[in-house]
Amino acid sequence: MQTIGFIGPGKIGLPICTHLVKAGYRVLGYRRGAMTEFEQIGGTPARSPAQVGAEADIVFACLPNDEALDEVVQGPRGLVHSARRGQIVVELGSHPIPVKQRYLAPLAAKGAIFLDGEVSGTPGMVAQRKGVIYLGGDRDAARTIEPVVGAFADSCLYFGPFGAASKVKLVNNLLVALHIAGTAEAMAIGLKAGVDVDLLIKAVATGSGGSTQFGIRAPWMAERRFLPQQGTTESLVHYLDMAKTFADEVGTATPLLDCLREIYRRAVPVVGERDVAAILEVFEQPER
Repeated sequence: MQTIGFIGPGKIGLPICTHLVKAGYRVLGYRRGAMTEFEQIGGTPARSPAQVGAEADIVFACLPNDEALDEVVQGPRGLVHSARRGQIVVELGSHPIPVKQRYLAPLAAKGAIFLDGEVSGTPGMVAQRKGVIYLGGDRDAARTIEPVVGAFADSCLYFGPFGAASKVKLVNNLLVALHIAGTAEAMAIGLKAGVDVDLLIKAVATGSGGSTQFGIRAPWMAERRFLPQQGTTESLVHYLDMAKTFADEVGTATPLLDCLREIYRRAVPVVGERDVAAILEVFEQPER
């Protein structure tokens, strides 16, 4: 039985690990928090990232911030201490490209290959194998892990040089934020218009104005079903800020992005710990 390492089995990582276990892999995982859910799906807990690396030739990580990534790779019990020739490490979390690039050389010095990875999809989409995996970096390493990725995602796209996957993720999430905000504004109008809301959702979702985000979140908005949280306003603010930096670097105008950043910043205290679909309430508030 092949061992696959996974560091950070959280909202996105846990359903990935579930698919890997069901596919017959031994999944060795680590996170700083409780591992109860991970053990319940058949995962094997590890004491440190270094232990994960010592027992797995392929290691996935999905980490929430830059500090966590640094600790996992270069901390006292980090992956760099057990890295070896032929090992492949894939970071699926979203970080600025220069941050991810910091770990190419330390891992390469041990013979390991670090890949730029991203996940497109909500936790629910990943659980249904509807998420899409983006990869960038060493082509042969990407080919090597494709069968493993195939255990938890039907679609895996290779974009070329390291950093390319992160760039595509920023473009994708700019549109995610745009579609969620557009869905919220449209639903705020529709809910107050007195029309049949179920038919409204069906008409838009199957018509020319529909989108993946409308299909997912318009019904939640109609029912005011904002828990459990599938996506946060804070994470979209994070993505939009990175997208703004990226757009400035390539020299493109961003009037819509600038507007979205303001909308989502205003939404953070309104939405709180609920799903980002609760941004509906921002559009229901009277203009000041």
